[in-house]
Amino acid sequence: MAIITISRGSYVKGREISEKVAKNLGYECISREVILEASDRFNIPEIKMIKAIHDAPSILERVSHGKTAFIAFYQYALSRSVQKDNIVYHGLAGHLLLKGIPHLLKVRISADLSARVANEMAESGIPEREARNLILKDDEERRNWTKNLYGVDPWDSSLYDLTLCIDKFTVDDAVDFICRAASFEKFKATKESTQKMHDLVLACEVKAELVENEFDVAVTSEYQNVIIYTKAGGRTLKKLEQKASLLAEKIPNINNVEVHAGIAYPQNAI
Repeated sequence: MAIITISRGSYVKGREISEKVAKNLGYECISREVILEASDRFNIPEIKMIKAIHDAPSILERVSHGKTAFIAFYQYALSRSVQKDNIVYHGLAGHLLLKGIPHLLKVRISADLSARVANEMAESGIPEREARNLILKDDEERRNWTKNLYGVDPWDSSLYDLTLCIDKFTVDDAVDFICRAASFEKFKATKESTQKMHDLVLACEVKAELVENEFDVAVTSEYQNVIIYTKAGGRTLKKLEQKASLLAEKIPNINNVEVHAGIAYPQNAI
């Protein structure tokens, strides 16, 4: 079966669509639960996780766990949550955090600004000008956040497998489109794609453990063979190699772990 990520702007009925897709397919629907899991796993107050996920990257650099650590924690929690498949995730950058998974269906939902303003006015009972300003501010914050962290624009349709502008469609229409796409052979889990999912989880776990100890690294995993990439040298490199050896003993799924220093990080590294 598939993993579905649904990216959406504010006030486009994204939550409603996600929940109905999950119900129709018999999938689990997750969003905020990932923040709770990351908060619990790394012993960070939930409010700090939420602030880290939603605030500007420049602000995160000034907190004790910087943006790299927070994103690593979140990515590990998300990859663990979707590892079992049959998941609909609507939330932060799922299509980017789960990159490289073949049976991942990446969906983007949008709507005309006027329709979004009308939805916000109806839900919140605020004037049109205030609703418009709120939505535009939220859009800009989301766009800047993704651009600063990943160097891409979340409005770029090439990032997704399916983009839906729901102005002329009902919620049920959107749900039907997504469910049909999820049934395509390309998005069904195979032995190979499931292995890639397991490797992503393992790479995320290793990176989360290392950045928690303030190591600046990138990580890949292929059939549980882990490579840690770093620009560090000297004493820091030796400490990293020692930590990597300990992780190989601590994490049961690792077949082998290597540390490569002074070379470019591969594109598939997390």
